[in-house]
Amino acid sequence: QVQLVESGGGLVQAGGSLRLSCAASGVIFSINIMGWYRQAPGQQRELLALINRGGSPNYADSVKGRFTISRDNAKNTVDLQMNSLKPEDTAVYYCTLIQRANNYWGQGTQVTVSP
Repeated sequence: QVQLVESGGGLVQAGGSLRLSCAASGVIFSINIMGWYRQAPGQQRELLALINRGGSPNYADSVKGRFTISRDNAKNTVDLQMNSLKPEDTAVYYCTLIQRANNYWGQGTQVTVSP
């Protein structure tokens, strides 16, 4: 089993920045992908960014140029640096780890961006 714990959410004004962190523990294999999704009220969960163990990132168009994903393989952590935040970025943000066709999720952390 894998456990994921997110931290770093909160309230920020538009134009501001936040950094989310996620720590994974449990049975973690050498080949995996980590990433971030978000879900706003009444909307489907949206993929934001994924990163493999080699450090190659992929971003959704909605966050490209504003968000940066990074990971520390030794610590099994993944971070999401969010800049130039907009009110429409308000959502619950979820960390994910994908390995051996299994997709694990954290409990989510709330990000609220005020106008």
